[in-house]
Amino acid sequence: MNKIIRAVAGDGLIKISAIDGRELVERARKIHGTTPVTTAALGRTLCATSILGDMLKERNASLTVRINGGGPIGSIITVSDSDGNVRGYAQNPHIDLPKRSDGKLDVGTAVGKNGMLTVSRDLGLKEPYIGSTELVTGEIAEDFTAYFSESEQVGAACGLGVLVDTDLSVLAAGGFIVQLLPNAPDELINVLESNIKAAGPVTGILNGGTVETLTEKILHGLNPKILAEIPVEYKCYCSRERVFEAVSSIGLDDLRKISESEADTEVGCQFCDTKYSFSPREIAEMVDRIEQNAKAEII
Repeated sequence: MNKIIRAVAGDGLIKISAIDGRELVERARKIHGTTPVTTAALGRTLCATSILGDMLKERNASLTVRINGGGPIGSIITVSDSDGNVRGYAQNPHIDLPKRSDGKLDVGTAVGKNGMLTVSRDLGLKEPYIGSTELVTGEIAEDFTAYFSESEQVGAACGLGVLVDTDLSVLAAGGFIVQLLPNAPDELINVLESNIKAAGPVTGILNGGTVETLTEKILHGLNPKILAEIPVEYKCYCSRERVFEAVSSIGLDDLRKISESEADTEVGCQFCDTKYSFSPREIAEMVDRIEQNAKAEII
């Protein structure tokens, strides 16, 4: 089961959210047919986005992460609700690259680092809260660490990982975001940094281990206390009505051309690949409604 563990340590001066996201990343891989390097890039982003979504205090809020570093993978877009349920896609899911010299997937080259990481929080207000930072490595975890420091002015460290099996399925996926309160003493920071280094790769712990084990390793010797365990999943909220509304925004000229065709128009959801079909008559009715609304506004 995918879940997020929330915990505190160091007399409340350290807080951590850690996720086991193997199943949700595997779900994304199956939906989008991603190659191993894209599975790793998208999976890391999904796990971080799920953690950030769970941090939202407002109910019915949502959070969107956009990453574009100029690499061949193109843009990565992920969205989480306030319960940490997440969905996402990569612009070019089928690109593949040789592994790095150390045998690891070359996520940094696939994503690139000539671009931005942007986090948009929709809290139900008129405008979303948007923060962004330049990409550091394109490896995702280091970029989220930089985001917290530069955009949120929060001392934080992020670890993310996705392990892909020889049959392309996901063996392990997850990560953590650990944050420090401003008055955390140097000795506490030193212990935390030492723990993160000693823990090694996230997937080395989660492959056969648990997210609780990951949390304990990061907070070793700091008197950790688990506060909550939150189940999360890959979850899309698309519907025929929502997709129909999206189609209505493409412009009247294009809609008229579609309405004049004899075949139905099929539109797929980018997040879950569900296909929705609309008849020429439905599109024609949409055109009539838009034109009537425009006339009413003029009057």
